[in-house]
Amino acid sequence: MNTLKSHLRVSLVQTNLLWESPAANCAHLEEQLQSLMGETDLIILPEMFTTGFSMNDQGAEIMNGPSLSWMKLMADRLNVLLVGSIKIKESGHFFNRMFAVYPDGHLVYYDKKHLFRMGNEHEFYTAGKSTSVISYLGWKISLFVCYDLRFPVWSRNNRLQYDLAVYVANWPAPRALAWSTLLKARAIENLAYVAGVNRIGVDGNDLNYQGDSALISFKGDALIDLGNLASIETYSLSMDELLDFREKFPAYLDAD
Repeated sequence: MNTLKSHLRVSLVQTNLLWESPAANCAHLEEQLQSLMGETDLIILPEMFTTGFSMNDQGAEIMNGPSLSWMKLMADRLNVLLVGSIKIKESGHFFNRMFAVYPDGHLVYYDKKHLFRMGNEHEFYTAGKSTSVISYLGWKISLFVCYDLRFPVWSRNNRLQYDLAVYVANWPAPRALAWSTLLKARAIENLAYVAGVNRIGVDGNDLNYQGDSALISFKGDALIDLGNLASIETYSLSMDELLDFREKFPAYLDAD
């Protein structure tokens, strides 16, 4: 699982989401993901891919509920690390919980730290308390959710603890410029690849999402830009290129 793979194939899944309909969303995604069989190592789904960004208990699931079981099934079937966030109820609290599910069924999760107060997320969900860096095929991957993107200290790549930062999101169209700009900033300042996966369509609150999911290099170049359409695209990241750049431009040595 942790033997270093020099190239990591990363797939971004940009899609519309059905409002508060976990079973329907999983079925729709399952059909889309079949084309990735044998073609990728890591699949990234949007934030709250089972329900959309809703502030109630509709579609909330307990740990090891149907949607997480579906993630385990797909990770095994496609032999990938599958990442996305789900609305979870646990011990009387609700969490915007991002899961990374391995092919063997092992999983790691991260609870969203920065809750979007302008959407009253902080009034319904409980914030996470710690970051999460996982390892897959020798790559160190840090997990983040949507609004976390605006907080550079939380995303700081201290001691180069990660090679790839993943942000899953429901980021509305009116703030699209901030989304695209901050993805590049996080990549450049942290000397790491950054993947940002956003949804498209209109949700149950009549908020419009235009996607703009992207994979950004450590130099700030867009390796993938999905624009505004439902789409899946895969790119092979190079560990050698990342390490070579860090050696030639070790800005992290002068970090505050």
